[in-house]
Amino acid sequence: QLNFVESGGGSVQYGGSLRLSCVASGFPLDRYAIGWFRQAPGKEREGVSGISRSGGSENYADSVKGRFTVSRDDAKNTAYLQMHSLKPEDTAVYYCAAVRWISDVADMDPFEPPWGGQGTQVTVFS
Repeated sequence: QLNFVESGGGSVQYGGSLRLSCVASGFPLDRYAIGWFRQAPGKEREGVSGISRSGGSENYADSVKGRFTVSRDDAKNTAYLQMHSLKPEDTAVYYCAAVRWISDVADMDPFEPPWGGQGTQVTVFS
C-alpha cells in the first residue's frame, strides 16, 4: 500500500503563496514518479504537476505553468509543490500519488488513486 500524507494547504489571498508537502509512509519515495492532482467542487479532477523518479524531469498543466514548482527530497521521503501567484481558480483539494508516468499531466495514472484520502485544502480568496 502506498500511503501519502499531504499538508501545507490553507487560505491565502490572491497572489499569495503556499508550499504543499507530500510525505510517503512505509516505502521509499525514490521508487516512484510523483504526481500532484486537484479536485475543485463541481469541476473535473485535474492533474497539476508531476516529477520523475530521478527528479530530473518535471511537467505541469498549462494552468499552473510558471507559477507552480514541483520538487522532491528522497532523503526526507517527501515531495513538494511550491505555489506562487495563487488565483481563486486554484482553490481545490490537492492530492499526491505515485504515478506511472508524468509525460502528460492530464493523463497521469496513479498506482493507487488518492481521492479517498483527505488531501489538503487550498483556498484562494480575492
